[in-house]
Amino acid sequence: MSIWVIFKLLGSLALLMFGMKSMSEALQKMAGPQLRHVLGAMTTNRFTGLLTGTIVTASVQSSTATTVMTVSFVNAGLLTLAQAISVIMGANIGTTLTAWIMALGTTIDISMAVYPGFFIGIILIYLKKHRYIGDFLFGLAFLLLGLTTLKTTGTAMDLGHNPDVTAFFQSFDPDSFITTLVFLLLGGIMTFCVQSSAAVMAITMLLCSTGAMPIYQGIALVLGENIGTTITSNLAALSANTQARRAALAHMFFNVFGVIWILFIFHWFIDGVIWLVDYIGNGLGKNMAAMDSKEKLNFVLAAFHSCFNVINAGILIWFIPQIEKFVCWVIAQKKTDEEEDFRLHFITAGFMKTPELSVLEAQKEIRSFSERMHRMFNMVQELVDLSSSSLNKKESKVTEVNKLYSRIEKYESISDNMELEIAQYLESVSDAHLSDDTKGKIRAMLREISELESIGDACYNMARTINRKFAAKQDHFTDSQYSHLHQMMGLVDQSLVQMNALMGGRKEAYNVNRTFNIENEINNYRNQLKSQNIIDINNHQYTYAEGTIYMDLINECEKVGDYVVNVVEARMGTRQKDA
Repeated sequence: MSIWVIFKLLGSLALLMFGMKSMSEALQKMAGPQLRHVLGAMTTNRFTGLLTGTIVTASVQSSTATTVMTVSFVNAGLLTLAQAISVIMGANIGTTLTAWIMALGTTIDISMAVYPGFFIGIILIYLKKHRYIGDFLFGLAFLLLGLTTLKTTGTAMDLGHNPDVTAFFQSFDPDSFITTLVFLLLGGIMTFCVQSSAAVMAITMLLCSTGAMPIYQGIALVLGENIGTTITSNLAALSANTQARRAALAHMFFNVFGVIWILFIFHWFIDGVIWLVDYIGNGLGKNMAAMDSKEKLNFVLAAFHSCFNVINAGILIWFIPQIEKFVCWVIAQKKTDEEEDFRLHFITAGFMKTPELSVLEAQKEIRSFSERMHRMFNMVQELVDLSSSSLNKKESKVTEVNKLYSRIEKYESISDNMELEIAQYLESVSDAHLSDDTKGKIRAMLREISELESIGDACYNMARTINRKFAAKQDHFTDSQYSHLHQMMGLVDQSLVQMNALMGGRKEAYNVNRTFNIENEINNYRNQLKSQNIIDINNHQYTYAEGTIYMDLINECEKVGDYVVNVVEARMGTRQKDA
């Protein structure tokens, strides 16, 4: 076997993998948010979840994409873990369509469709308006070219008459259980190494159709592929949150369980699949027994892949609550307070994502950022109350104030890190080929995280001012000052509540005028307190120094209100003057 033939074989597999990836990304871009909405809406029970996972995966030709979307919905609370498990089961069924495409590709002459696909695709890409359809056609053309090249290369290699290759496979006893386990393990390792179950399926079809490898060993490779494809997602989920790891483990449990029960009836099941292929073929007017081994064995592999996953899902769909309890028991919720540690929960999952899905993950991370800043402001309110209380138990009170101030300091550091890491993530996403809508979303999100970080800075400035005043043992504010400060903070708290309602919901249902009205109240109240402060100082209600500290806090509150408006404007894509 020459080096040129080996490179031709590897190149055809690369074309196949690239074509599948391009098709998947193009379909996801064309579907856009509708795909995510369908996945979120059509999972009311385990059966609709199974059907939805099957249809979505068959459409986008990527079980990884479906799994990533499903896990992200679990993280966001849009899906329960039980619903996610049913969708992942459906994804296993939907991904079997790939094997049927390959089986048809080695049976039908598809080479004539390759170059028209390239030609029409490049025209649509340059038209821009239909560039996603062009991307899809390019991916499809690469897929078909890869299959065509693989078929011609496999025929030229004539592996069935290669003494070294046939001697290797004949050295294994086809009826031995150990042989099945060896090829199952080999299929898992190959899938994990090449990171593509489609590539392993293509290799298996090539070896079986040329007569080099017996069908029983080929199907063992397919079983190993089912396990190998789950290893990648579990390793990627190691850096993800608890729910993501549970969903990945459920995926592995589903496939491992299926492999275990199929091993007990391995040869009988394969014989049944061969009979089924003959029966359906005869029903369609094709004598499968008369077909050459290439056509028939490829269809047997595809049929086995589908039957195995359909029956496995049919068994386990009734035990989803038990699977959920099992993965929750294996991966228990951490008892440590993760809130006090800096950690991005969504965009560090490590799964392979398209830019469109990456933007969805970043939006969830920004929502978490927004909620964290609201909690930080609530801590500042608590610090104001704590520093103004009675001086009884002085040492205990100093400890409490210092402890709360340290928490606020930590939150300020967290806000800086979150802004930096989310921005870096969005910049890496923006390097990809994006739709105009997605580019606009990224620009808006960069503005959002900048304004959210400014909220953290303002909260820290207030906490530092309060702490300095407390440490210096200066006089307390007057009752009226505390009353005004609480009222101002109450208005700011309302604006933060409105902001988080927007960040966690659909902007079409949000009344932006509510935020603008609260901001106007904050500005008017700030101006009123500024005038009253001068009057109170002149009337010797408190010193000028006390009045300065008091107004610093009021002004920082007003700044938080401004930053909230900026976040809302970025999210809504509007300006206050336009509202």
